[in-house]
Amino acid sequence: MGIKSFLVKPFAWYIRNKIIKESRLAIKHQQKWLKKIIDKSSSTRFGLEHYFNKIKSYDDYKKAVPVSDYEGLREYIEAALNGEENVLWPGKPLYWAKTSGTTSGVKYIPITKDSISYHINSARNALLCYINETGNADFLNGKLIFLSGSPVMDKKNGVFTGRLSGIVNHHIPSYLRSNQMPTYTTNCMEDWELKVEKITDETIRENMTLISGIPPWVQMYFDKITSLTGKQIKDVFPNFNLFVYGGVNFEPYRAKLEQSIGKKIDTIETYPASEGFIAMQDSQSEKGLLLLTNNGIFYEFIPVDEFYKNQPLRISLKDIKLNVNYVLILNTNAGLYGYNIGDTVRFISINPYRILVTGRIKHFISAFGEHVISEEVEEAIAGVALTYGVQIIEFTVAPMVSPPEGGLPYHEWFVSFAFPPENLSRFSADVDRALQQKNIYYKDLINGAILKPLIIRVLNPTAFIDYMKNEGKLGGQNKVPRLSNDRKIAEKLVKFIKD
Repeated sequence: MGIKSFLVKPFAWYIRNKIIKESRLAIKHQQKWLKKIIDKSSSTRFGLEHYFNKIKSYDDYKKAVPVSDYEGLREYIEAALNGEENVLWPGKPLYWAKTSGTTSGVKYIPITKDSISYHINSARNALLCYINETGNADFLNGKLIFLSGSPVMDKKNGVFTGRLSGIVNHHIPSYLRSNQMPTYTTNCMEDWELKVEKITDETIRENMTLISGIPPWVQMYFDKITSLTGKQIKDVFPNFNLFVYGGVNFEPYRAKLEQSIGKKIDTIETYPASEGFIAMQDSQSEKGLLLLTNNGIFYEFIPVDEFYKNQPLRISLKDIKLNVNYVLILNTNAGLYGYNIGDTVRFISINPYRILVTGRIKHFISAFGEHVISEEVEEAIAGVALTYGVQIIEFTVAPMVSPPEGGLPYHEWFVSFAFPPENLSRFSADVDRALQQKNIYYKDLINGAILKPLIIRVLNPTAFIDYMKNEGKLGGQNKVPRLSNDRKIAEKLVKFIKD
């Protein structure tokens, strides 16, 4: 046992017990954060214009602050970007987290002196919970890799600006800095393919024990190592035993990643966003992510089936129900109010509050009224793939409203397999049946001969990497939307269909 793994265990015990205690006081903490956020920002431009000094209750807050997205706050954000102080939060932001939006272009999300510690400590706490629960801290004695965006930052009117993962990279604790891979110079590279090659060169002979990143990009790294060595990852990195990820549902990627590794390893899922660190996996035995209720965020929820109504139901944590899909709304100590992050979540536990991230409110298919969501397609194909022993690399789904071959419309799935199923027709039929079981509206459309069963187009194994490269979005935190209501992505993937 190394000195780091020995010393960290008492601290891990303390942090995990603190988190358990906080989870039992979730509603109290949420009430506290609503009051703190209102009080701290009451003299800002936003607070003055929305009469924060008159707010006495959550009902008052809902009347004063509408639900909005980035566009709804753009006026305030641009004023702050231009150097104006006390716009959304007292003073100026500590950082601007730069992120890509499908409708708003580049977005700049504020991170403040009040909020930065929650971004940093929450990731650390996920590791500490794992250490306390499992007793495994040996990974701290080896090399740790975080596949992230470049830590290079620009400045806008005196405020540093960069990708969230790059910003966080500057705050990695000193006791982990000596273990961190790759080198700073390599991490600053923007060309993702060259970056992966350089990361591979630097790590292939190291004692890698923890790897963190979005699953499809980690898979790209693993494939590069295997192509150079002819070995599975367990034989290249025999002490690699912990994978940390976030941002996507891991299940569709699990089989392929585990095949590349050559053994099952422990995983930790996190739910970080530029807007705040929302949830984390605190246990290897419990399903779902623990909602972080004492983390600088006051949460609100709107049922998905209410979201597009003129006056949708808008509730706080104390009124949520199990197994209902909610649009997640954030109010933060970085100066975001009634902010629709775009994600949907479902509670699977109330004591403590645990969630599953079920998709994006804008990422669904409802060309025919079916409202199929990400969670449903991911669970459908992952379950069938497991039965067939098939490994999924990546996939996306789009509607085919007017088939060129004529006949009924259908959902068209574009799937990259490590190896396609021998009987694609049977595989497709099983995926379709699985989706019908998960979505009654889709089932009714199939039974009513409004839609015909889905069709799977098999793409080349590197299709999604090539597509993302063509779009200038290869690497970092970029990922392909799982579902679309149009065929913009589908039309660009057609050329990658396997002959």
